[in-house]
Amino acid sequence: MTTIAPTDPKLGIKLRAAVDGLAKPPGALGRVEDIAVRLGLIQNTLKPTARRARLMVFAGDHGLTAEGVSRYPAAVTLAMVQTFLAGRASANAFANAVDADIQVIDAGIAQALPDHPNYVQAALRRGTRNAAVEPALTGDEVQTALSRGAALAQEAKGFDILVMGEMGIGNTASAALLMHALTGIPLHLCVGRGAGQDDAGLAHKLAVLQRTAARAPVKDPLAALSEFGGCEIAMMAGAMLGAASVRRAVIVDGFISTAAALAAARLTPAVLDYCFFAHRSAESGHGLMLDALQAKPLLELDMRLGEGTGGLLAVPLLRAAARLLSDVISLEEVLKSGS
Repeated sequence: MTTIAPTDPKLGIKLRAAVDGLAKPPGALGRVEDIAVRLGLIQNTLKPTARRARLMVFAGDHGLTAEGVSRYPAAVTLAMVQTFLAGRASANAFANAVDADIQVIDAGIAQALPDHPNYVQAALRRGTRNAAVEPALTGDEVQTALSRGAALAQEAKGFDILVMGEMGIGNTASAALLMHALTGIPLHLCVGRGAGQDDAGLAHKLAVLQRTAARAPVKDPLAALSEFGGCEIAMMAGAMLGAASVRRAVIVDGFISTAAALAAARLTPAVLDYCFFAHRSAESGHGLMLDALQAKPLLELDMRLGEGTGGLLAVPLLRAAARLLSDVISLEEVLKSGS
């Protein structure tokens, strides 16, 4: 398992003193000050940086879509990956707006794509098995996903921030099952409308997931990833662990990304010291999952797209927070200059 160093509480005291000593009333910038302190702890320095950001979009298909749990056909996963690579998805627009790099990782989509500068071929298999009738992934496949995700994050040299995004038709169903298994929250509170299910579609989705959860009443994170996980969710969990192991800040996007963070935290709790939760999604259950992780999101914009879009919108907050410790004069210096 990836080793993650705990953050240094003594450094935290120094960082808090440095932020409090800036030319402003202590606490006047609210949670932005907390972000600055956490960035310093993550990077183990009094002068953190947050210049370069990369969005990592993990994509995978789900055998569970054969049960009709999504409004859209599985083929949309591949089509959307092609849209990312063409630079025309919402995630591309937001990445351009905040000057972030984008990398699309094929964790297990139904069909491989030609080489592209922003495309990483890391597929475990061509879609998961149908979790309603058998484990979605084998134990070995889960371990491979975790290790490949960790390696991709560790290899992202030069980036201060990694934003975790995803694409996979049916992955809100997988995320809901993981949430239920790893928190014990009743399944009906974990299951939402995903990509716009109507009432009948939501009822059908819940019935399928109730049957799926009853087939495999697991609580262990590796077992849960095996039974219910998407390739992209497991690989994203590994990327979070890998990023933390090399002291890189992670921005967690929405419901599915938070399910990956939940699995990562159940494997190695220290990973949460390196994670910023971008926003509270409009997807039913996301708030409860954030509460289970004792995570306070940075934004609340009623978004539920995924792709890392909410995570990208949090990037400027981290950049501004880091600038506090590098650009702002201390109150002591202001008083000296005025004397």
